[in-house]
Amino acid sequence: MTLPAASATYRCRFVEPLPDGSVPWSELEAIGLTEVVTGARPALATSVRACWTDADLRFRFECEDDHVAARMTGHDDPLYEEDVVEIFLDETGDGMEYYELEVSPLNVVFDALVRNDLQGSIEADLDWHPAGMTTSVTEAEGGRVYEVRIPMLNFKRMPVEGTVWRWNAYRIDEDRQGVRHYWAWRPTGAVNYHRPQYFGALSFVK
Repeated sequence: MTLPAASATYRCRFVEPLPDGSVPWSELEAIGLTEVVTGARPALATSVRACWTDADLRFRFECEDDHVAARMTGHDDPLYEEDVVEIFLDETGDGMEYYELEVSPLNVVFDALVRNDLQGSIEADLDWHPAGMTTSVTEAEGGRVYEVRIPMLNFKRMPVEGTVWRWNAYRIDEDRQGVRHYWAWRPTGAVNYHRPQYFGALSFVK
């Protein structure tokens, strides 16, 4: 099965880290998440930025938040049952194997290599853990900032100028009434994040 062309592209810029190891996030394009089924504007804003360096691939979520539902503390606990931000990365673009990375407000991580036959069968290999990956969650005015840094050595090949992967960014948030909300960069048309035919493109540029 060949996936349809990506409906949108994020230009993932190459940057040189600053002396303290950080990157100039304010100079990078921010994209917003919308309701996963309809694409409607969510009650709370979520923006995502991405960039790459010689050593790693980085993501930053800036999330408005007025209530936190997070109690799990174990690596690879089912964080998707609580509040979480998520990144799906598909190097080959065929939708049949991709990485799933999640970070909770408590800075707990879920990481898996997902195999999807595109016919409804999905298997998550929880033994996959990206070596050297670091995450952080910091409180900001009105919400939280999540950062993820994944060393390039975890991928099949080092991206270069013009490399294109498929990807999507997600968030799950529970409100004060206990209602769970599902948001995505590229809506999937269902409360189901494992629909790679709806992934957008991640274009590496210098």
